[in-house]
Amino acid sequence: MSATPTTSEKLLLATINLMAEKGYDGTTTKEIALAAGVNEVTLFRHFGTKEKLLEAAFSRFHYGNEMTRLFNEDLKGYLQEDLLTVSRTYHNIMNRNRKLISIALKGSSTLPDSVLQEASRNPTHLKNLLTDYLTAMSSEGKVVTSNPEIQALSFMWMNYGAFINRLNDEEAVSEDVLDDFIEESVRIFTKALSP
Repeated sequence: MSATPTTSEKLLLATINLMAEKGYDGTTTKEIALAAGVNEVTLFRHFGTKEKLLEAAFSRFHYGNEMTRLFNEDLKGYLQEDLLTVSRTYHNIMNRNRKLISIALKGSSTLPDSVLQEASRNPTHLKNLLTDYLTAMSSEGKVVTSNPEIQALSFMWMNYGAFINRLNDEEAVSEDVLDDFIEESVRIFTKALSP
């Protein structure tokens, strides 16, 4: 994000902050506009509806683009190093987006379907990136792969579980414990997949 947020960014951030506190149904477009320092007409001009505003927040602040860049530019073809990079990046992004994730989890039964679809787009994208990575590593003889999609899901769910544990009780899991978890889980995962 730029040093001075744009009107759209201010609206997206205000949406995330208010909805994390008050929920989707408990937040009005008038409150969002006020928190962003704009009038409600500006909100409607930029996004149209509260639903479209939250969809845009998920699109803008979730991890799909960063993970794509990571897989395309930063992975070196060494399983343990690469999985450590993926896992650490995932946790950094998820922690940064705690409020957004909280909105999706708390509102899963009340959020519009279009918002839920946008929220699920990034995990699906990450699964595809991991599946393709494991398939490529298998074709190079660097990993044993029986079902790369299931292995990708296993890796994701392992990390997602750790994130959810921290989201619900941040004090119970320190940064040191999280780092130990990442190191150990990646070590075990690497050992299981090594030829």
